Amino acid sequence: MTVSEKISALRNLMQKKGINAYIITSSDPHMSEYVPSRWISREWISGFTGSAGTVVVTNEKAGLWTDSRYFIQAENQLAGSGIDLFKMGTSNTPTSFEWLSKELEVDAKVGFDGTCFSVAQTRDLKQSLGNLGVHIIYEFDLIDEIWLDRSPLPEKAIFDQNIKFAGKSRGEKLTELRKIMKANECNYHFVGSLDDIAWIFNIRGLDVAYNPLALSYAIIGTESAKLYLNIDQLSSDFIKDLEKDNIFISNYQQIFNDLNKLPGSVNVLLDVSRTNLMAFNSITANIIENENPSQLLKSIKNDVEIEGIKNAMKKDGIALTQFFFWLEQNLGKEEMTELSLMNKVYDFRAKQDAFKDESFGTICGYKKHGAEPHYSTTQESNVTIKKEGILLIDSGGQYIDGTTDITRTIPLGELDKEAKIDYTLVLKGMMQLAMAKFPLGTRGCNIDALARMDLWKHGRNYGHGTGHGVGCFLNVHEGPQSIRQELKEQAILPGMVTSDEPALYRPGKYGIRHENLILCKKSESTPFGDFLEFETITLCYFDTKGIIVEMLTSEEKNWLNTYHKKVFDSLSPELDEKHKNWLKEKTNSI
Repeated sequence: MTVSEKISALRNLMQKKGINAYIITSSDPHMSEYVPSRWISREWISGFTGSAGTVVVTNEKAGLWTDSRYFIQAENQLAGSGIDLFKMGTSNTPTSFEWLSKELEVDAKVGFDGTCFSVAQTRDLKQSLGNLGVHIIYEFDLIDEIWLDRSPLPEKAIFDQNIKFAGKSRGEKLTELRKIMKANECNYHFVGSLDDIAWIFNIRGLDVAYNPLALSYAIIGTESAKLYLNIDQLSSDFIKDLEKDNIFISNYQQIFNDLNKLPGSVNVLLDVSRTNLMAFNSITANIIENENPSQLLKSIKNDVEIEGIKNAMKKDGIALTQFFFWLEQNLGKEEMTELSLMNKVYDFRAKQDAFKDESFGTICGYKKHGAEPHYSTTQESNVTIKKEGILLIDSGGQYIDGTTDITRTIPLGELDKEAKIDYTLVLKGMMQLAMAKFPLGTRGCNIDALARMDLWKHGRNYGHGTGHGVGCFLNVHEGPQSIRQELKEQAILPGMVTSDEPALYRPGKYGIRHENLILCKKSESTPFGDFLEFETITLCYFDTKGIIVEMLTSEEKNWLNTYHKKVFDSLSPELDEKHKNWLKEKTNSI
């Protein structure tokens, strides 16, 4: 079916069920960023392939809401579909819920799949539509009725994340959680988010692209815990190991019945942002609402995880050194495209020990494609790479001991003055954040301006956040910390790994982004309090051809020279002579 035919089929079903508007999110039952193919419902109904977006369909209109990362992509993919694009965050653009409040009449019925809509989202919807007396219909997955070749539930093996990589046993983690449960006077803790479950129980899986997660729910009690998943995905030995820690297995689909059976007198701790409405409404017990404690616990990496992540960074640096060497040696000698470069980056990483997968789909944006922050190359958009212009590559790897995320912008020919200024300003911002020293308790929004200050001085800016948390052989995008302009209460704490990625985009021309991962650590204690700082843990050179050296302060030049020395000293022992000599040249002092 075409997009128009799919929208028409959905409207026919809506009419039969008396539904006036239907909302299709980008989520799955676990509120995941990346979802198993069974739940790419928003992509299927609209043709828009970006990772974030919401489609709303009424009897007469249809719209898609997405953020600035995807404006250009969405415009191209929605062309001729009959779905209007709403650019979130721009002036005079209503949210999807605000738009609905203007489109619907009193007593209208709004529907969505209650397993793919969080409790928090539902409350926002009700608040936005409160004056209309709207009826919420969440029992029907209408997409399932028209998506005839929809993928089944995944069935790949679930495996143990050994304590030599995890640093803490699942028993130790459950003990920590139970202390928090007790402090909140809770008898049970419901967990619906896959990364939390993976971290708590030291399990990993292959059910979600790029993220080593297993489709699951969990109910944690004061003495035992129950995991809800496909038991056929576990070996009998692994099941026995889990049972030694009083962790028992039940069928994935059984979760709603078991939640309903919890005694009405008990207290259940859950996170309304990470719990779907169907699960929430299955509970008749008392609900204590709080962020999943595991969000903060897993963001603070232990010593074993930090060592593993640094080891993964070294392997990643070797792979990228080999890739960029190959690119420079062969550009102009053989045909290269965005897609072939993406495959080549994967190939070099795959040669590294304990490599499991990419941590997200590689963004390979050449020239104007680099101006789309989350550009996704397709066969139709794929272009040939030449010895000119700017190439932006944002990529990452999942190694069993750590997760990586890195962006490098490479000048493939001579740059004009404007491009060099842009390139240098973005790099200055990245270095200023990397050099930050700040008091304990500082939030990400308090230091975001460090990465933007030099851009602002020259009337430039970027529309996305500066940094996100990164997991340890888990999700490449992880909370609860972030570095962005919007207020978020979570402080940056020792042990947190966060990205440092300021940028600049000139639509129709190029995009520039420089990204390293930074580890927060203790700096010093003074009469004014405890201070923290960052250690840059990514190991890959920056191409200095794009830099206007005179624009750098002495402090910035010293940082870059010291960083490049660290990159060379860390990677060169693992490189052959030709790669070592080439890297030596790339990391020479400026």
